[in-house]
Amino acid sequence: MTGIQKHDQAAMSRPVEGSAGLTGSWRVFVPVVDNEKCNRCGICSLYCPDAVISRDRIIDLAYCKGCGICAHECPKKAIAMIREEK
Repeated sequence: MTGIQKHDQAAMSRPVEGSAGLTGSWRVFVPVVDNEKCNRCGICSLYCPDAVISRDRIIDLAYCKGCGICAHECPKKAIAMIREEK
């Protein structure tokens, strides 16, 4: 055999909190919806890469990465990115 012998195995990564889908402790900002400004268009949930915004504009912070795409895409600017308190 050349190079890799039969008993050698490729390195396997093991999921940790962040790579398993949960955000973990590394997020810096969280989205906060101003329900007075919101027109319930659903664009925020359409653009959310983690699909964590419900129809009722409830954001599942266990999976939200704090990327800010929802706030950027909101036509009414009803979502603010607030520094998360640890």
